[in-house]
Amino acid sequence: MTLDKLNIGDKAVIKVVNCDNELKNRFYSFGIVKDSSISVEEITLARSTMEIQIKNTKVAIRFSEAAKIEVEIINE
Repeated sequence: MTLDKLNIGDKAVIKVVNCDNELKNRFYSFGIVKDSSISVEEITLARSTMEIQIKNTKVAIRFSEAAKIEVEIINE
């Protein structure tokens, strides 16, 4: 499953980041790396961007970028 398929309140663990090195480096600077736990905080009405939380950091990313991040949902 990819990150863009999650809904507000969902929690997941990043399994794979499938993108070019430039975007991967940008993700890395925000802590978006394999085995990181994330939660979806907000989604815009047009579903063009989403806000995710990684540890104590909130990051807004485009849905086109979120589609490149494979995740596994955490059941709590």
